[in-house]
Amino acid sequence: MEVKKIIEDGDIFLGIEFGSTRIKAVLTDENGEVLGTGIHDWENSFIEGIWTYPLDEILSGLSSCYTSIKSDIKEKYGVTIKQIKYMGISAMMHGYMAFDKDMNLLAPFQTWRNSNTEEAAKDLSESFKFNIPLRWTIAHLYQRILDKEEHVEKLNFVTTLSSYIHYMLTGEKNIGIGDASGIFPIDSTAMDYDASMLDIFEEKIVEYKFPWKIREILPKVMPAGQRAGVLTKLGASLLDNDGDLQEGSILCPPEGDAGTGMVATNSIKKGTGNMSAGTSMFAMLVLDKKLNDYYEEIDMVTTPDGYPVAMSHANNGTSDLNAWVGLFREFSKLFGINISDGELFEKLYTNSLKGSPDCGNLMSFGYFSGEGITKLNEGRPLFLRSPKSEFNLANFMRAHLYSSLTAVKVGLDILTEKENVKIKKMMGHGGLFKTKGVGQRYLSAAINAPVEVLDTASEGGAWGIALLALYLIHADKYKLDEFLSEKIFDKNTGSEIMADEKDVEGFKTFTQRYLNAVDIERLSVEKFAE
Repeated sequence: MEVKKIIEDGDIFLGIEFGSTRIKAVLTDENGEVLGTGIHDWENSFIEGIWTYPLDEILSGLSSCYTSIKSDIKEKYGVTIKQIKYMGISAMMHGYMAFDKDMNLLAPFQTWRNSNTEEAAKDLSESFKFNIPLRWTIAHLYQRILDKEEHVEKLNFVTTLSSYIHYMLTGEKNIGIGDASGIFPIDSTAMDYDASMLDIFEEKIVEYKFPWKIREILPKVMPAGQRAGVLTKLGASLLDNDGDLQEGSILCPPEGDAGTGMVATNSIKKGTGNMSAGTSMFAMLVLDKKLNDYYEEIDMVTTPDGYPVAMSHANNGTSDLNAWVGLFREFSKLFGINISDGELFEKLYTNSLKGSPDCGNLMSFGYFSGEGITKLNEGRPLFLRSPKSEFNLANFMRAHLYSSLTAVKVGLDILTEKENVKIKKMMGHGGLFKTKGVGQRYLSAAINAPVEVLDTASEGGAWGIALLALYLIHADKYKLDEFLSEKIFDKNTGSEIMADEKDVEGFKTFTQRYLNAVDIERLSVEKFAE
């Protein structure tokens, strides 16, 4: 059937993902083939010490992104989208969105970037005997309680960004199990929040005599394959300001960007792993058994179908690296040289391959925000060199590329060295891997394992959540990993790279220097004036 007819009949599947710097939409057919895309660029705000996005920017970004994909489809196929069979919403995980009974926002939305929860996270981790990262929703909630913030008394709904948008579209307070695992620890057997830990939390706050219970204010947990709501008339109008889109679309459970990254890279099976490389960095390994211990550097989350996943998550990824590339862009314009962003990144990244395997004793800390893995509460981008360092362009760029991966490597090293987790292969996706053979090679050097980048990797989490929407019509016949392997990735191709021994050893040396120099970074946080 021709594409125009498919769109006219509404036999299409929409995924929208809210990333840190871009909202992206992907529309597919029933085979998962991408028919069109839409984008809306945005950026978080730093207001009174909080990384946040205002609600009006969230909703205007949603409609702007939909308008973009609607225009793309109109331009390509000459047809206006009026019906969408299934859709799904994904967003950056973690953070804190708190609402009263009338869905009024009670406090500024705190994104995953905020690390102002150290006291709460430590207390909960010790009580649960389970690592609660600084950015998790329950850590934010408990910190608000410890800080005696007035709004806590009025809580009726506490959730994440994807779940909030899902509610605005459907009126349902649901969440996918993968995103839920960044709210509160998950019991993969019950496919729900861990009941014993909920009880512990209730006991910890009993003295405050709140009018709510923790079970009452969190969204309902739903694994992939379940129907999580129907697009309402109001929801359709929030998406399409022109009023062309009809209500009635069926939505899959809203998911976090970690889960959609796993889907988009076919990394759902036990023993598989994927690395998402963008503004933040996280590597995920699907486990075949529970870890023997818990570690501050390792998050335990789940796949969208509820299986345990060990995640090494770094708040800081390519932001500082991109800022340096921006400086080179400014330099080129100063000399009247017109270079596209794509060419600029490609030239600088590719040239870094000429650098020394250990980056010539140059060091970078790309900390725009605090970093839990290295226990820094505030960000201070910092570049270091000694008089004897090999200071050239190739080493300079290589050091920044290495640095964007090193915090994640520290977490992965815990898994491989202390828990004997074997990394058979890592799937890479995100902006770091767009320049062929560079970020991919450096990640391979960091983990001493092959790294594969699929041809579809650039579609990212928006495609991943579109596939989870598509899975709704296959869930009665296939498990999620079977659906992906047999229906979506059966003909997919990609490239695989294994770093050579010199690069592996060079990255080890760089990592040791990085850890040795963390105290210098910590000093810069303490002494550098605001």
